[in-house]
Amino acid sequence: MAKIDDSVKKKVPELRFPGFTDDWEERKFADFIDVKSGKDYKHLNSGSIPVYGTGGYMLSVDRALSDIDAIGIGRKGTIDKPYLLKAPFWTVDTLFYAVPKQNIDLQFSLSIFKKINWKKFDESTGVPSLSKTVINSVGASVPSYEEQQKIGSFFQQLDETIALHQRKLDLLKEQKKGYLQKMFPKNGEKVPELRFTGFADDWEERKLGEVATLSSSKRIHLSDYVTEGIPFYRGGEISTGGITGNQELFISQEKFDEIKEKYGVPSEGDILVTAVGTLGNLWKVDSRRFYYKDGNLIQISKMQVNSDYLLTYFTGGIGKKRLLDSAAGSNQKALTMVKMREITVDFPSEDEQKKIGAFFKSLDDTITLHQRKLDLLKEQKKGFLQKMFV
Repeated sequence: MAKIDDSVKKKVPELRFPGFTDDWEERKFADFIDVKSGKDYKHLNSGSIPVYGTGGYMLSVDRALSDIDAIGIGRKGTIDKPYLLKAPFWTVDTLFYAVPKQNIDLQFSLSIFKKINWKKFDESTGVPSLSKTVINSVGASVPSYEEQQKIGSFFQQLDETIALHQRKLDLLKEQKKGYLQKMFPKNGEKVPELRFTGFADDWEERKLGEVATLSSSKRIHLSDYVTEGIPFYRGGEISTGGITGNQELFISQEKFDEIKEKYGVPSEGDILVTAVGTLGNLWKVDSRRFYYKDGNLIQISKMQVNSDYLLTYFTGGIGKKRLLDSAAGSNQKALTMVKMREITVDFPSEDEQKKIGAFFKSLDDTITLHQRKLDLLKEQKKGFLQKMFV
């Protein structure tokens, strides 16, 4: 692809395929897309033709509304997630289907639809809505049909690669969920359904407070916050497996050193659990220096069980259920140290704990790697959408 000189003020994108130099033409959607309305399907019989709504596939009927591939975009509700409709299909009355006119490439049109922020065209003060009139009035720059095909094919391949990585990631998460169900004993049982070879002994039951120390942080006041320094985490910054990256608050190095000397700070290998808002997200502390908000997070330390094992135990299956069931409060539930200390933990021998912990850590690392690849592809697509269109 060739990059365009910014100093040349032409109606062309910043990045385009070699061999194309003509200006793009400014047109209204009405000039190159035919927007059609979906219809009620309830009078139809069951069949093999898919019916689509704003959220995707719904059911199948015996008649088609269209025998031509099109772009689905919400008329009401979800108006900002256009997607490809493979013919034959039927759409409900809350979903428009847009068919490209002659010499307009479908995949290129889909890329334009995805690039536009449709929410800014919302015509309602209640449920979001679009009209044909509004869609037809939107302006877009369009190149020659040959360049459209190049761009459309490029984004089609990119979307297929993203979809492939998404399927891999979803499969890994489903596999993990299955392992979490089968590799820990169910209520009242002494052994799990699935375990590593060489282990046959019954598992033990102990209370969390007997095998680990639970604590919280010391109060940090508003006056202690600074613009940069040691990160200060709240519940919202902790996601299962790591830190979200939405770091906003800091305390000074001096304040951190003072707390560390007087009360201690989290050590590598400790586990933090979100106690308010989204309950039960867990993060195994790494080597970074940080502090955290009292009441928002509960710290598990001085564990007599393998930390990777305990982290996995509370991530899903029976352990996660017991953790969430311990939440107190009638309106807004929260986890408390008093209740958490009473949670029953099933655990095997130390060697089996290590095996289980290492197995799930390896699985989590693979999931994280696939998530990073997927996020990178999505960022790359966002960049291409910015640079390959006028």
